[in-house]
Order: sequence, then structure tokens, then C-alpha cells
Amino acid sequence: MSESEKQKDPAALKEEGNAFFKAGDMQGALCCYTRALKLTDSQADSAVLHRNRSACYLKLEEYSKAEADASKALDADPGDVKARFRRAQAYQKLGRLDQAFLDTQRCAQLEPKNRAFQDLLRQLGAQIQQKSAQLNSTDARVQQMFSVLLDSSAKDSDRQKAAQNLVVLSRDEGGAEQIFRNDGVKLIQKLLLSKQEDVVLSALRTLVGLCTGHQSRTMAIVNELGMDQLCAVMGSGASTVSLAACHLLQVMFEALTEGMKREIRGKDEAILPEPSKELRSMLRHLLEMMPATNVSGPGRDNAINLLVKQVPRKSLKNPDNSLSLWVIDQGLKKILQVAGTVAELSEGPPLTENTHMSCSVLLSKLYDDLKSDKERENFSKLCEEYVQEHFRRPGLDAKLRAIQTVSVLLQGPSDVGNITLEMSGMMDAVISLCASEDVTHQQVAVEALIHAAGKAKRASFITANGVALLKDLYKKSENDRIRVRALVGLCKLGSAGGTDFSMKQFAEGSTLKLAKQCRKWLCNESLPPASRRWSVEGLAYLTFDADVKEDLVEDKNALLAMFELAKSEDKTVLFAVGSTLVNCTNSYDVEKPDPQLVELAKYAKQHVPEEHPKDAPSYVEKRLVKLLEAGIVSALVCMVKQESPALTEACREFIARVFLALVERQEDRGTVVAQGGGKALIPLATENTDVGKVKAAQALAKIAITSNPEIAFPGERIYEVVRPLVNLLKLECTLLQNFESLMALTNLAGISERLRQKIIKEKALPKIEGYMFEENELVRAAATECMCNLVLSTEVQKLFLATGNDRLKLLVLYCGEEDERLRKAAAGTLAMLTAEQPELCTRIPGTTTHWLEIFQALLLSEISDLRHRSVVIVQNMMQAEKGLAETLMESEALEILTVLAKGEGGTPDPVAKVAQNCLNKAVEYGIIRSREDGIEKDKGTEP
Repeated sequence: MSESEKQKDPAALKEEGNAFFKAGDMQGALCCYTRALKLTDSQADSAVLHRNRSACYLKLEEYSKAEADASKALDADPGDVKARFRRAQAYQKLGRLDQAFLDTQRCAQLEPKNRAFQDLLRQLGAQIQQKSAQLNSTDARVQQMFSVLLDSSAKDSDRQKAAQNLVVLSRDEGGAEQIFRNDGVKLIQKLLLSKQEDVVLSALRTLVGLCTGHQSRTMAIVNELGMDQLCAVMGSGASTVSLAACHLLQVMFEALTEGMKREIRGKDEAILPEPSKELRSMLRHLLEMMPATNVSGPGRDNAINLLVKQVPRKSLKNPDNSLSLWVIDQGLKKILQVAGTVAELSEGPPLTENTHMSCSVLLSKLYDDLKSDKERENFSKLCEEYVQEHFRRPGLDAKLRAIQTVSVLLQGPSDVGNITLEMSGMMDAVISLCASEDVTHQQVAVEALIHAAGKAKRASFITANGVALLKDLYKKSENDRIRVRALVGLCKLGSAGGTDFSMKQFAEGSTLKLAKQCRKWLCNESLPPASRRWSVEGLAYLTFDADVKEDLVEDKNALLAMFELAKSEDKTVLFAVGSTLVNCTNSYDVEKPDPQLVELAKYAKQHVPEEHPKDAPSYVEKRLVKLLEAGIVSALVCMVKQESPALTEACREFIARVFLALVERQEDRGTVVAQGGGKALIPLATENTDVGKVKAAQALAKIAITSNPEIAFPGERIYEVVRPLVNLLKLECTLLQNFESLMALTNLAGISERLRQKIIKEKALPKIEGYMFEENELVRAAATECMCNLVLSTEVQKLFLATGNDRLKLLVLYCGEEDERLRKAAAGTLAMLTAEQPELCTRIPGTTTHWLEIFQALLLSEISDLRHRSVVIVQNMMQAEKGLAETLMESEALEILTVLAKGEGGTPDPVAKVAQNCLNKAVEYGIIRSREDGIEKDKGTEP
């Protein structure tokens, strides 16, 4: 049967899947069974294929899928013992012990003598008894806590302790179920009305435990408590309570949207209705919180944060953006109402320093989630109508609202911001209000001017018309709030050339003067935080100039002030700090122009970008050392921990870039790890822009290569490092990133079997094998070294045992390559494989006719490590089969082993010991015999 016919024949695909399964290649088997299922029309064949696929899912630890496939097999044939047993195993892993026991009991009835069934029955019986005892104990504790909490005469301290204990219980599935079944939600509803902040926090945290990963409980809680009460708690003045309520709603969103995919869908496995009704209700309440004047500033920020996280699609591959369209339709004007609020005016909801930035992020996320020009045009039209409506109203307050809205749009979806900025009379109003005597009016106008200056089409207009105005404001204004903003506008315009040394907008030395003033304001603690934040904005633009970078890192007080701001409550500073640090560390991407193209450009009198002399690597290295001494790592770690829309993906990318620059030097990596950098990099490698993920993963790889991974990433954290490292094994990544990932994975694979299994589960094995064929010698050797550690796993050994592949042949051939590192890695892999799987020894002669010459060359190597690995391979081969031993002893290997067995200079030599073992084995086989003065071949073996 040809290969194309096989692909269309379900029976052939099933057999191929069985072969993959026996060889330990679960992914290959899964693929074959799935294709066969699509082709077969037979119900009986489908049942067998589902049963087989269930076995694959069990091996891959995807227990929900294993249970589903086993159930499909049983639907077709209820008497299928194998399928029932596999479902029982899946149920056990999913924690559904009662159902597992029933299935196993049925299996034991059908095959009473089957030992595996009896063993599982005993296991399940013990687990069920343990769980029952635990539930009884938990039930008593829940009742005791309820009685204390409901007793009005109980001491406050006792009630607080009981509430805290309730939180601890809710984190356990058994405890959560008992609280829920004992009408705990009604009690928690009463606790939410408490005047004591600790009690309210405990109630919210208990609800988090009840809702986490459990869709049915979450739906019941949402309906029983009502979103009005939850939003009222989040909108309260206490920031800690508001944040806890925000976290609860986040958990509820996750449970409702992902609950059906999780292993726990509800205790009784009931068919649950789609939670879209509850989801829409929650979103509607969040949108209603936007303009509400009775909602606190932190509560509003938390509502915006939830919308940012929950509304846009997590991946653009998902075609359904209906949630974003619904929010735009129902709530865009409410969001714009907050965006246009000027805090100093009497009207409007209360805001924090972060609210406008959070609105910008939300608007940007919604706009980016739109799929078509028509959807984007509708978004722009709604924004334009809102701005026009206010701009055309009589009175200055309405115009200020319109300008403030434009400011927020320019920071978010800038295309829409530009459209509103180009409305008739808008720029004229901004320019004229800059000259207003009212500080609030000036502030709103100057900020709009600054944000407009960042847009290429407007920068030249403002350079021509606004520079004089900004200079005038900077020099003559008596209010520092206005002066610092005017300064940032000048900084922004002065940095229009970016890192190009030859393109400077202002006279020589002007940028240094501006930067000096920025640093002065930054260090002035008497200024309000918002004004100091604007000074960091100025430095973010000016640090494109290497002279400014040098001055900043020399000013330790300015660095410390900037790092303290990064750790503060004002989240809007995060982007500016990140941008400044990227510039100071030169961690932005720079494309080196082709020298020939540069010469052509000069000849054609075209502009050629020039690098500043102080951007040379030696200067950058010194700057990095000074930043580390000033405490940059602790600032970055605090920035990563911020739960705010201001910590955008772009901001995360900045932080990842800076971390990568900081770990470039090997001697600095310990400092970064000691101050929490290793821990901070893990979320940066999973929640970031595509570029940011790669940068963070590469930083993790560098740390894992030179540090002990168990110390750098203690506890369970080490397992979280695997996925980012595997993600570097892509063709889109550079060879350096591939190489560093392989080196890091090699270190991890050498630690424990659990880590090796994690690497295998992340589907790294085929990628590592692919890099073993890479042309680059370093990458090829690193991949082989990684495989050397992975073969300690039985699952990997089975891949080499499987027939019909050249894995073993590749290793033998690599033992004969010139590259010393590659030879060591291949010989080490063979030494371990032949020790663990003697069957492979007998296959080595069939890999290549030159196998004997290759091993003899290894034995004769001047490198001790190579001699040791090769003599171990020879020993394993001789122990595996007498025929192999005879072949080896008939070659020059006998003479080489005889010399090696004598050792060097009488010192203990592991090579000599193993070589002597080989000779002893040959004597034992009767191939050679020992004499006092040496070794000689047995006559029976001579030709």
C-alpha cells in the first residue's frame, strides 16, 4: 500500500497509531487516531479508536479529554472493559472518585482476576474514606465558624478570626463545597455590609475561593448576591476593599468564560446553561460605574481595569469580537465621559492620577480589537460626534472637556485622536487656551499640545507654531505645574531625531539644559507627584541623546527619585520610566545599515543616521553597572507587580528589554536574581508583546545557563520557566536565542525526571531533534547536549528503541565528527542509552559500516572525557551480546583497551578501570585469556 493510500485507510492509520503508541510517541499516535476517526464510518471501529485515543490522552495527562473519549467508546459498546477502565483512571485524576469507583467495580465484576482492577479499587476505597473523613471534619468547622459569625454577642476579635478561617477553608475544594451547601453565600452577603474592613475583606476572599475554577457556583453566587452589591463594594472609598472586590470579579469572569473548559464544571457534572447572560450583566454594571459620581476614583480605575482584561479578545486568531462591539455600542460614550472629565472642574465623577491613562488603554484595546474598516469608522464616528457635541456647546467648560477627550484619544487610539484633533477650530482653541490666565485651562491645553506633538503629521506644525509658545510658558509661568508640562513639550520636540546623532532639532547644549531642569524637578519632593511624573516624561524623550543618558546615570539622586516614583501609587509614570531605562541601557532594536548602502547614500547626498560616540558598548556597559548600583532591579520588580491598565504590553516589553540588557554580563546575573529579577521575568515571558516575550525568555535563558536553576527559580517556579524557553525554539528567533534556550533546557533536564517530563509535555522534543541537524556547529552541539540529558527519561529512550528512524545512526555518526563538543555530547548520549537500553547496542553495527572505526578513534582520543565515554559504550556493547564482544576483540579495540587498562602514571583512572572491565568481560566470554605478562586472544577465536 502506498503512503497516500495509507493516509486514506482508517485501518492502516490505526495500525500506524498503535506503532507510535508502543514507541512512546503519544502525539504521533494521537494524530493517527484522530485522522482515522474522521475517515471511518463504522461505529465499532470508532469505538476502538476513541478507546485508543483515550489511552493517549491519559499518557499526556489531558484527563478531561481521556474521560470524554472513553465515554464515547462506552456509548457504542457498554461492555468494553478497557474503555471503562480508562474512564475510571481519568475520573480518579479529575477527583471524581465516586464515579471512578463505580466504573472500576464494574470492570472487576467483568474480569474478577484482573490485578490492575483490584489494585485501583483498593486505592479508590482508601481515597474515598479519606475524603469522607475530611468532609465531615470540614463540615463541623464550617458550622462552628458560621455560629461565631452570626452571634452578635461574640467578640470582634473572634468574629475576625472566624472570617479569616473561612477564607482558608474556601481555598480547599471540600471546604468550598461545604460553605456553599450550608447557605454560606447568604452569610457572606451579611458580612459584606459590615463596617469592619477586615471582615469585608475576608468575605470577598472567601467568595474568591468559592468561585475559582467553578462555573456553576459562580453563576449561582452572581445571581444570589447581585452585581449591584458587588459593584457597590468595589466602588467604595477603601482602596484595599475595592481592589479585593476587583480581584473577585476577575475570578468570576474567568470562571464564567473558561469554566466549561476546566476539569471542574460542577459537582454533579450537570449540563450548565451558557453564562452569557451573567457576563453581559456584569459588563453592563461595570459600564454604568464609569460616569457614576457615587463611585470612588480607585473603584472606577478597577472597573476600567476589568474591562481592559475581559472585553478584548485574548488572541486575534479568535474571530469573535462581539463583546468589544457590544461594549462600544453600550458604553463608549460612558468611557468618553470619564476621559473628558477635568478633575478641577466641579462637575464629573471623582478621578485618580491613573484614570485618564487607564481610559486611553481601554479605548486603544477596544479599537485594536476591531476587525474591519467599517467597525473602525463607526468607532471614529462615535468619538468624533462626542467631541463635536461638547466642543460646539457654549461655555468654556464644555470646550475643555472636548480638548481633554482628544488628549486621552491621542494617548490611546491615536488615529482616532488625530481625526478629532483636525476638527475645525480644535488646534486654534488649544493654542489660545495655552495663553489663558487660568492654570486649569492652561494645563489641559498644554497636555493636549504635548500629546499632539508626538504624532508625526502634527510635530512639524507644532515645531513651527508651538515652540515659541512653550518656551514662553516655560520661562514666564509662575506655576510649576505649567512650567514642567511646557518643558516636556520642548523635550518631545527636541527629541524628534531619535537616536540619530546628526538630527538635532535645537541648538547644541539645549537638550542637556532641558534634561538638567527635568532632573531638578524630579528630585524636588515638594512638587506634587503629577509634576514630578511629567519630568520623567521629559527624560523619556531627551534620553535619546547619549550625553543626556550619561548625565542621568551620574546623578544618583535623580535615579533614586525616578525609581521611587516607579514604585509609587501613580501608575501613569510606568511607561515613561520604562522608556527612559530602555534608552539608557540601549536595549532598543537598532538595525545596522549595510556599509555598501551607506556609501551609496553618501554618494547620492542622502541622509545617513549616525550613532553617538557615547552609545558605544563600553559606555553602555558602564551605564548598566551604575543603574544596578542605584537599585534598578527592585524598581523593575515593583513595576511588574502593578495591577493597572497603565502597565500596558508596550510597557512590559520595555521592562523585558531592560532586564535582558542587565543580564548580558554574566557577573551581573546573580545580582538580578538576588533582587527578584528571576521571579519578575516569568510573567513578562507569558504576558507581553511577541517581542517582549522573546526578550524576557532570552533573559531567563541567560540566567538558567550560568546560575543554578534550583536557586534562581526555587520551588514550583522552576517549572514555569520551561515554556518560555521552549518558545525560543522557533525559526523566527535568532540562532543565538535558539542556542541559549537549548543550553538552559540542558541544565533543567539534568535536574530531575519531573522537569524532563515538563520539557517533553511542552512538545520540545521534536524541536530539539530538529536543531540536532542545524548547520551552525554551536546550535547542533547544544541540541545534542540537551538530548543527552533528556535520554535519562524512559519516554525518550523508547523513541530511540522504535524502529524505522535514524536517531541512533545520527548519534553514531556525530561521534565521528571533528567538532569536539558535538562528539562529547553524542558519545555521552550513546553511553547513557546503551547502559539503559542494551537492545540498542545490537543495533549500532547496522547504523553505519564505519561504526568500529568511529569508536576506535574515540578510544584513541587525547581528550580524557571522550575516552571515558567511548570506553563506557564499548563496555555496554560487550555486556549486551557476546557476538559484539567478539567483533570488538577481533579489531584494534583489543590493543587499545589493553593500553588504556594500564592507566597513566599509576594514578587512579576511571578510563583504566572501565577498560579493564571490558577485558575481564572478554575473558569471561572465553574470547581472550589472561596471562601474567598481558592479554592474548583465545585460540578458538583465531581464524
